[in-house]
Amino acid sequence: MANTNIHCYSPGLAGIPVTESSISSVDGTIGYLEYRGIDIEQLAIHSSFEETSFLLLNGYLPSQAEMDIFDGDLRKHRRIKFRIRDIMKCFPESAHPMDALQACVAVLGMFYPLPTDGKLSEEQIRDVGRQLIAKLPTLVAAHARMRNGDDPIQPRDDLSHAANFLYMLTGDVPDPLAERIMDVAFIVHAEHTINASTFSTLVTASTQADAYTAISAAIGALSGPLHGGANEDVLKMLDEIGSVDRVESYLNDKLQRKAKIAGLGHRVYKTKDPRATLLQKLYTDLTEKFGADPTYEIAKEIETLSQLSLGAKGVCPNVDFYSGIVYRKLGIPSDLFTPIFAIARVSGWLAHWKEQLSNNRIYRPTQIYTGKSKQAYIPIDQR
Repeated sequence: MANTNIHCYSPGLAGIPVTESSISSVDGTIGYLEYRGIDIEQLAIHSSFEETSFLLLNGYLPSQAEMDIFDGDLRKHRRIKFRIRDIMKCFPESAHPMDALQACVAVLGMFYPLPTDGKLSEEQIRDVGRQLIAKLPTLVAAHARMRNGDDPIQPRDDLSHAANFLYMLTGDVPDPLAERIMDVAFIVHAEHTINASTFSTLVTASTQADAYTAISAAIGALSGPLHGGANEDVLKMLDEIGSVDRVESYLNDKLQRKAKIAGLGHRVYKTKDPRATLLQKLYTDLTEKFGADPTYEIAKEIETLSQLSLGAKGVCPNVDFYSGIVYRKLGIPSDLFTPIFAIARVSGWLAHWKEQLSNNRIYRPTQIYTGKSKQAYIPIDQR
């Protein structure tokens, strides 16, 4: 039977609106991103991750009194139960930090249960958001240390979100520049409309599963190399190339084979990702204080040469192209890059989770069936 709806099929839901949202907006033709109507560049310059998270969750910039309460709540909720640390001890040493994070977020839901009917009060919605934003850095840092045989470092209430995360990783209070760069990196990764992980949040939330389950699902989607894992691939590529004089031959080989070049291209942006521009600036700020890195010169050469062959096709550096270089300069292991993405993006996921709750309808897409029909059953002895 012919399917009359076949013209509606869009692989990967490309270009198909699945929700209405007031959280963020992207113009891929000019490389523009805004949160709640505010340019991401303005937020990166003037805001903090804590304030940006409040903006995403509540739809407006807070007063000083509101900011003090929100920030105080985040600091108060940073600690995790000792039983969660005990669970981490059972993970294999080879476990990827994203797998550990996804498991631990799911476990959080057992310690902080929510109503099973999905009907949450405003206070419960507020509290679960602050719990998750506050605890994700602690989970990531604790696992990073425990897998190396070290004790987790307890969070400090006197440090900012960014500074506390770096402190829990290393045991040292970070340099103010490193703190600021980590803070801006969190801001630019906090939200980006309806991507795979955010859509996972919406689908899971639409079933009235709790927030911990929805965020765990989002982390699972983010772990894929076509979504959050690309920044690790960029560093592998730069290390493989090794020197600036090998960039041209590397690119030519990739182009001839029509192979993907890590960190270049985006489903939405047809020009340079504005977040890549901001991260590149952060990196140059780092090198002015802590010295240059030859890896950056390789990346710049890739960007320059790729624009000659791919720029006209809209294949330009995305957010992953420079983020890994920034994180490595801060001394962060490469397999923590995507967990850092999750630490930031949880604010956006929660904003969408909250928006979904306000006008919920369970997602139930359809399909175009391409298999056989009305087949007879053949007994096993006749096959």
